Amino acid sequence: MVSLIIGSQWGDEGKGKIVDLLSEKQDLVVRFHGGNNAGHTVIANGKKYPFHLMPSGILHKKVAGVIANGTVLDLDVLVSEIEMLQKDGYKLEGKLLISDRCHIIMPYHKAMDEAMENARGKNKLGTTKRGIGPALADKVSYNGIRLYELLNWPQFEEKFKFQTEIKNKILKVFKVKPINIVDELAKFKILMEFIEPFITDTYQVIKKGVKEKENILFEGAHGVMLDNDFGPYPYVTGSNVITGAVNTGSGLPVKDMKEVWAVVKAYTSRVGEGPFPTELSGKLADSIREKGAEYGTTTGRPRRVGWLDLEAVKFALEVTGTTNIAITKIDVLSGLDEIKVCTGYKYKGKDIPYSSCGYVELEKVEPVYEAFKGWQKNIDGVKSESKLPKEAKAYLKFIEKFLGVKIGIISTGPAREEYIKY
Repeated sequence: MVSLIIGSQWGDEGKGKIVDLLSEKQDLVVRFHGGNNAGHTVIANGKKYPFHLMPSGILHKKVAGVIANGTVLDLDVLVSEIEMLQKDGYKLEGKLLISDRCHIIMPYHKAMDEAMENARGKNKLGTTKRGIGPALADKVSYNGIRLYELLNWPQFEEKFKFQTEIKNKILKVFKVKPINIVDELAKFKILMEFIEPFITDTYQVIKKGVKEKENILFEGAHGVMLDNDFGPYPYVTGSNVITGAVNTGSGLPVKDMKEVWAVVKAYTSRVGEGPFPTELSGKLADSIREKGAEYGTTTGRPRRVGWLDLEAVKFALEVTGTTNIAITKIDVLSGLDEIKVCTGYKYKGKDIPYSSCGYVELEKVEPVYEAFKGWQKNIDGVKSESKLPKEAKAYLKFIEKFLGVKIGIISTGPAREEYIKY
């Protein structure tokens, strides 16, 4: 069985927990796009692991974690996550497998990301300033540097010097401190020696897994609303998030994908600037944010929160070919007198689907809401459907019927064991 887990909203849906949950029976868990602008938190054996690059399923004993070619790597972040797991006794040799085709996020990428964001002023995009966009821009303009070059040091040194000299000229225009070539090369030499044992041809690993009928789970980062093509560009991430990105990011033919899980948070959140049709403000927003711990795993920034937007989620499920849904953080909504769900948009008095909206329309649409009676019972950690309040059951039933896709998992808390098999 080859499966994919994607986020159906603006990211931060709780994918890390669902990946960890479904990884128990997997042989491979694969990261195939994005970079350390993603943040997946897994709580296992009473300890919290905030992963940014490490495949979330790697905590399971029999699972091998694959970082495939579509992922861009900040080697400092990757090394810190490897060291974190090694300190806790995890043996990663032969268990963590990294493609030599992965592009590397360079110091000048992060510097340029911050410089450009600052230059935008009030029109900033709200990037994580991790250098993801500039690294991907270099990739498609033939200026990128991969792990492949890092393993071939003379080529790496030549390309790094050439690119840094160009980027330093740009940074000077923005009055940003230039990158010290000698110092950074010395750091990369150490990083290369640390990371080299984990680098391999991941295409062959995945191909062999499919041939031998292993269970393979692809771990999506971000959410469909941030997809570079289908999100409200430019308020998006640098990569494609949808199902087709598995092919370009790992080499797996999409026809081999048998199951697609979409993670749907019971409300909506997002980090950064850009349109957010169902956004809430005031005390209600503050209450949901605090109860749901809505602060970015990557940035620590408070997330914007709002009601569940089923118009957007329905599009996400359609464009990804979703077969199963996992609902997360429904426990956060306990105690509310009323809960609303967006079921469509109005623009200039007329119905408009999400797919017809750019960022201009999304800023101006009027959400059409369906209201539900809330529940007062605390459902934190509930593990049985029978123990859910009738109001929560009605809420879930409506979501399932509206989306036309079966709910398979309901998460009722952050820990691995806090869920209901629906």
